[in-house]
Amino acid sequence: MRSVIVLGSTGSIGTQTLDVIRQSSSDFKVLGISAGGSNPSLLAEQALEFNVEYLAIASATAAQDVQLAIYAQAKIAGYAEGNFTLPKMLIGPQAAAELAAISADVVVNGITGAVGLLPTVAALSAGSVLALANKESLVIGGRAVTKLAKPGQIIPVDSEHSAIAQCLRSGQASEVKRLVLTASGGPFRSMKREQLENVTPEQALNHPTWNMGPVVTINSATMMNKGLEVIEAHLLFDIAFENIDVVVHPQSVIHSMVEFIDGSTIAQASPPDMRLPIALSLGWPNRIPGLAAGCDWNQATTWTFEPLDSEVFTAVELAKFAGTQAGTAPAVLNGANEIAVAAFLAGELPFLEIVDFVSEVLHVHLKTNFVSDHDLTIEEVLRAADWAQHYGRELLDSKK
Repeated sequence: MRSVIVLGSTGSIGTQTLDVIRQSSSDFKVLGISAGGSNPSLLAEQALEFNVEYLAIASATAAQDVQLAIYAQAKIAGYAEGNFTLPKMLIGPQAAAELAAISADVVVNGITGAVGLLPTVAALSAGSVLALANKESLVIGGRAVTKLAKPGQIIPVDSEHSAIAQCLRSGQASEVKRLVLTASGGPFRSMKREQLENVTPEQALNHPTWNMGPVVTINSATMMNKGLEVIEAHLLFDIAFENIDVVVHPQSVIHSMVEFIDGSTIAQASPPDMRLPIALSLGWPNRIPGLAAGCDWNQATTWTFEPLDSEVFTAVELAKFAGTQAGTAPAVLNGANEIAVAAFLAGELPFLEIVDFVSEVLHVHLKTNFVSDHDLTIEEVLRAADWAQHYGRELLDSKK
C-alpha cells in the first residue's frame, strides 16, 4: 500500500485524485491533504472519509471553520462525540510545503499557480515521488528544481506529459526526433484576431472539452497553458525547444505524440478523463485497472489535426522564447501571466492584451534584473516571481 499526500485536495485535480484512491482503497492510504480553506465543508468531508493524519490549511482564518466542519461531518457520519481523532493541523501560507516535507510514497501536487513551487521543492527534498500537476512550479523553478530530483522522481500528471512519458517507452532517448503536444484549441479555435477583440471572461471560461479551474481555463483560451507545457516538456524530457511542436486536436483524444528518427510516431489515446493520468502517476510505472473508460472502437469517429495559428495565439512562441532564455525568465513569464489573467477576469484588461502584457513585463525583466541558469537558485526564482507580480500591478495601474 502506497502512502499519498494530496496537495490542493478540494480543487479539480485533488478531488479526482481522491476519487481514484476511493476506487482503489486497497492500494493507497491518504496520509494528508491540503487546501486553501475556501471550502471547509468539502475539506472536512475528505479528512473524515480518508481518516487523514495531517490536514494543511493555507488560510489561518479558515482553520476554525474547517475544524467546526469536521465536527459537523463527524456527527452526520454517526460518530459518537469524541469517538474520532482530529488530524494534526498545519496552518498558514507554508502549510502545504510543511505537509509535502513529511515522508510519503507519493505527493500529488495539484495546487494551481506559482505557490506550488515550495511544496514541490519540499516533496523532492523529502525523497517522495512527486506526481506533478502543478506545472508552474517546474516551469518557474527550471534547473533549480530539476537538479533536486532523482531520476524518475517526478511523474507528470498533465495529460500531455503523461502521454509523452508513455510513448517514450517505445524507444531509446537517442531515437527521439521530436515531441508533439496536442492542444484542444480552447473556445476560440479557428478564430481570427479581430474576432477576439471583445471576448468576455464568460466566453473564455467556456472550454469545449475540459472542466478546469478559472486560471487554467483562461490559459487554455490564450494558449499560454500550452506554452507552459512546452517549457515543462523541455525540462521533463530534456528535449530541445526546436524539437517540441504543438498541434491543435479538438477532440482531445490523442493526448500527445512522440516521433522517432525512423519516421514512426507513437501516440497515446484515451477519452478526456484526468483520472487516467492521475492513476498512472499514483501507480507508476504500473497501471491501475478499470478506473477510466477507454476509447469505444465500435463507434465511428473522426480525429482531426490542425496547425497552430501562431499569429493569433502568440503565447506558445513567447513561452518558447522565455524557456530558451531560461534562468528567471519563465518565472517572470508565469508571474506576469497570473497578473494579466486576474486583470482580465476582473474586467481590467482586454483578452487580446493578456499575452502582449506578459511580453512587455518579460522584456523589461530581461533588460534589468534577469538571472541566468548559471546563478539560478530557488531564492532567485521566488524573487523574480515576486518582482513580476509587483511590476505587473504597477504596469496595470499605469494603463488604467
